[in-house]
Amino acid sequence: MNRRAAGVAFVAIAAFLFAARYVTAAIFGSGVNSWSRELFHGMLQYTGSALLVASIIALIVGIIYLIVGELQR
Repeated sequence: MNRRAAGVAFVAIAAFLFAARYVTAAIFGSGVNSWSRELFHGMLQYTGSALLVASIIALIVGIIYLIVGELQR
């Protein structure tokens, strides 16, 4: 696997982790009768920041791999 493919894979992982945070909050609040912005923000806070931090790290690593892969052509 070359560096560009690894970079794309890391960016895809970052997108998956970022979306998983919102899906997790939506599943957590699936039994709620009414939705509001504040309620969903509270559910996002309840899920924690681990998925957000992991997605940011994966995005940075992916961008670095893409840049290095393009520079080593």
